[in-house]
Amino acid sequence: MQETIKSLINESVEAKKALLSDQYLKTIEKISNTIIEAYGNGKKTLIAGNGGSASDALHFAAELVVRFEKNRAALPSIALSENISTITAAGNDFGYEQSFSRQVEAFAQKGDVFVAISTSGNSPNVLKAIEAAKKIGVTVIGFTNSDGGKMKDICDIIFRAPSKTTARAQECHILAIHIICKILEAQLFKD
Repeated sequence: MQETIKSLINESVEAKKALLSDQYLKTIEKISNTIIEAYGNGKKTLIAGNGGSASDALHFAAELVVRFEKNRAALPSIALSENISTITAAGNDFGYEQSFSRQVEAFAQKGDVFVAISTSGNSPNVLKAIEAAKKIGVTVIGFTNSDGGKMKDICDIIFRAPSKTTARAQECHILAIHIICKILEAQLFKD
């Protein structure tokens, strides 16, 4: 059992070490600058994902609205996975594929940022939400696995975690999200 534990920890460490490459550093910087610019223009972020990625969307939005490490003004952010009544109504009336796109249509404005999280890059409801966001003029940032799925061709900026394994990709996503939150607080709330 301990060998399995060590092996999984090593897989996680190796995936995270890959994030030190210029490609990933530049992508995280670009994502951070895009969100900083949106907030600087009085815009907001919308974030969506399914399953574990839904939890990551909630986590990211909470860090922005409440705080990451610094007590500061709230940043407007909506996790589209948080309103179960809206998700189930959209699923019932229009099909589950519309569960996020209906919310994007309702809340997104030109200049906002939509963060789409799908480890496969192929979640139908996330793809539909991306389409809706693009029609409005929203910048789309995608978080996927190393393959990128369909999202790699339709996002404005894509973070493709350096692993095809869902758990390793999600671990890289949350690390990148924490780094982005740290940068946002440092840049938007200078003491």
